[in-house]
Amino acid sequence: MGDAAEGLVDAEARIQERLDDLAPRKKARARVKDPDKQRAIESCRLAKAELERQMTATRHPIRRQQIEAAIAELDRRIAQNTAVAV
Repeated sequence: MGDAAEGLVDAEARIQERLDDLAPRKKARARVKDPDKQRAIESCRLAKAELERQMTATRHPIRRQQIEAAIAELDRRIAQNTAVAV
């Protein structure tokens, strides 16, 4: 019976950690009033995640510079849309 209780406690701890991780995102979404801005921000975040994945796989220095520039542009757009939307 002790093992089952430990598993339950572990599961509850993992759930709470996940909720804590999601809380800032939920607050950020709540601040955005315009659904179009929200979609633009989410689109930029997804594109940035894909570029970061490509960055880890890319070895060519010129392509890495291109990816870095694209990530910087996405960061700028995210900041711009977030500032305007708040």
